[in-house]
Amino acid sequence: MGLCDRVTVLDYGCVIASGLPQQVRQDPAVIEAYLGRAAAHEAQP
Repeated sequence: MGLCDRVTVLDYGCVIASGLPQQVRQDPAVIEAYLGRAAAHEAQP
C-alpha cells in the first residue's frame, strides 16, 4: 500500500473496496476478508 496512489481489493474475484490506501486499509469488508469477522468488529469504533 505504500507504493500506490490507489488500490483495489478483490475477494474471490469481486471488488470489495477501491480508493486511497489509508481508506481501503480501514474498510470493514477488507478487514473481514483478510483477517476474519472478529477482526472486522474490533476495528469499528
